[in-house]
Amino acid sequence: MTAETIAIASDHAGFDLKEDLKNDLQERGFDVLDLGCHDLQSVDYPDYGRAIGEAIAAGKAKRGIVVCGSGIGISIAANRNPAVRAALVQTGLAARLARQHNDANVLALGARLIGIETAKDCLEEFLNTEFEGGRHQRRVDKLGS
Repeated sequence: MTAETIAIASDHAGFDLKEDLKNDLQERGFDVLDLGCHDLQSVDYPDYGRAIGEAIAAGKAKRGIVVCGSGIGISIAANRNPAVRAALVQTGLAARLARQHNDANVLALGARLIGIETAKDCLEEFLNTEFEGGRHQRRVDKLGS
């Protein structure tokens, strides 16, 4: 069985959290497609949100994680790609509901707003929660591809 590939990207403000989550994913046996950034030098979050969208749309990964300071800008950038359903969350419950009800395929986190333990809880719920389908499917269908 081949390990699932998960794409991950951040701007400079999210770099440290991205690296922590990347290590966590690798320890869990996932292949990680790291789309940057690769250090703390100032960069523009839209570039990395776009990179996640392109990777998801091209089938390089089914799911992704994006991180910036607040999570807001990079989630907006990622959601500009119709293949992406990025959910900005700050709790494990929100991550679970984003998967169950919205079939979110990208987890967005704000490195300056949540700590590592909360981020790992969000990641756990994102990875282990299935989309419920049913009554939620028609709503997700209205979101696009």
